[in-house]
Amino acid sequence: MIILGLNAYHGDSSACLVVDGKLVASVEEERFRRIKHWAGFPTEAIKYCLKEGGISLDQVAHIAINRNPRANLLKKALFVFSRRPSLTALKDRLTNAGKIQDIKEVLSKEFGINRTEIKAIIHNVEHHRAHMGSSFFVSPFESAAVVSVDGFGDFVSTMWGEGKGSNITVQDQVNFPHSLGLFYLAITQYLGFTNYGDEYKVMGLAPYGKPTEMEKLRKVVRLKSKGKFELALDYFLHHSEGVSMVWDNGEPSIGKVYSEKLVELLGPARTKDAPITEYHKNIASSLQEMYEEVFFHLLKYVYSQTKNPNLCLSGGCAMNSVANGRIFNRSSFKDVYIQSAAGDGGGAIGAAYWVWNEVLGNTRCFTMDHAYWGPGFSDAEISSVLQVLSLELERQQCTVEKIEDEAALCRRTAERVAEGKVIGWFQGRMEWGPRALGNRSIIGDPRRADMKDILNLKIKRRESFRPFAPSIIREAVGEWFETDYDVPFMLQVFQVREEKRKEIPAVTHVNGSGRLQTVTESQNRRYYQLIKAFEKIAKVPIILNTSFNENEPVVCTPQEALDCFLRTKMDVLVMGNWFLERQVK
Repeated sequence: MIILGLNAYHGDSSACLVVDGKLVASVEEERFRRIKHWAGFPTEAIKYCLKEGGISLDQVAHIAINRNPRANLLKKALFVFSRRPSLTALKDRLTNAGKIQDIKEVLSKEFGINRTEIKAIIHNVEHHRAHMGSSFFVSPFESAAVVSVDGFGDFVSTMWGEGKGSNITVQDQVNFPHSLGLFYLAITQYLGFTNYGDEYKVMGLAPYGKPTEMEKLRKVVRLKSKGKFELALDYFLHHSEGVSMVWDNGEPSIGKVYSEKLVELLGPARTKDAPITEYHKNIASSLQEMYEEVFFHLLKYVYSQTKNPNLCLSGGCAMNSVANGRIFNRSSFKDVYIQSAAGDGGGAIGAAYWVWNEVLGNTRCFTMDHAYWGPGFSDAEISSVLQVLSLELERQQCTVEKIEDEAALCRRTAERVAEGKVIGWFQGRMEWGPRALGNRSIIGDPRRADMKDILNLKIKRRESFRPFAPSIIREAVGEWFETDYDVPFMLQVFQVREEKRKEIPAVTHVNGSGRLQTVTESQNRRYYQLIKAFEKIAKVPIILNTSFNENEPVVCTPQEALDCFLRTKMDVLVMGNWFLERQVK
């Protein structure tokens, strides 16, 4: 039984392949198109998944898409009748929804085949049900409370219920135009971060301020009974004038969603290149605090209804790792599962597993305990790329050596990390989701207080307030952090133990926190061995980890990794068993 899952015509377009209930491959389209958050039809992602599975499109039995334009039709009609949104807003929504009505026609054009050759049954899975499926159906839990929170999808912003076995029961939802994700987006835009997906920057800025503006923000979003919330719509545009949204085969963009009334409340909005003031930092801090106030209001109610100690979380808001790290302290949940692509990209998996479980009635037989579902490359393929660029490597005075022994390779790399070098680490299959988790990573020494400056000077050139993440061997977590929990996908922030902060300043945020990634030998043997090798040298079982890219999507291929290495000031590149090093002039 072969199922192809898709997130199409939305940000982070993606595809996955599920065979007999087991995930075979999953990847975001941006990694092939080289445009961040690429939105459109995920043709290249589909091609990769089919190739990885060794199958052709005509062998696919079911195609699942994480959108259903027919969902919530009555609510949509009532909204149009009562609110009378602009014709432009209606046209944009109808145009986008219309694109997924005939997937077979799109596939026939993209793959150059007759649509009659596509035998798959098409399933449109409601957006938030796909989100819920993307967490619960691949989780380790037999039962769990299931919560999805994001901007909007199929006229819904938030949905919750309970999963048991192979079924999810939806209990309630929050409908358009009220959205916690849109609230966060509005203040993100107000603070001058206008690119699609910039919310994480504001989350990183928040610890630099104080939540002094809570009284104002409580006017913008209000708590309601039974876990719900509502926006004060006068502060927003999306429900009346509509918001420009671009999802057509390129970088997605969303126009301004806040109204002038928000400016009257908070003062002049920051322009993109303006200095960040203390007031801006305080607004960021207040935004995060207000988000958490609403988020935990919801979780408290969900727990009261389910009494289930397990929580599966999904949707774009599930990427708020700061709030996620406070779930155990601010709610009654005891265990949490958030898969690595919790946002819209993960909807491809959710749609596929919704079909496997809910539609086809199959038993769950798969747990996603690692994120390595993308393309991988052999040493021979890497060697071919090195040969093509051998003259450029020689010109830049780079040595190239193949080290077959894994222990020796990890030891050599760890030595360079300890020397303060910046290392590109390209191994195995690429990660699924936005986080680099040790296969497409740039790594450095967490002990160096100047490591952030070194990385930004040599490669990243990003905002100084954004933290870098610590990768830590699982058995050492309790010694270094105020938790002893598995965080394999880098989606929870916990406090670094106070007495340890001075030892790892490069990965300790201004408020003493770290967005950690726990690493086990079974999940990622080579990355684990690298960290252990560094521990032997430095007495610290942690390395700094950031994504292998330079203002672009994370590198996918050896060619892209080598290109990034050559155009930046990276010191070392380790690809498979190949060790490349710039010689000191």
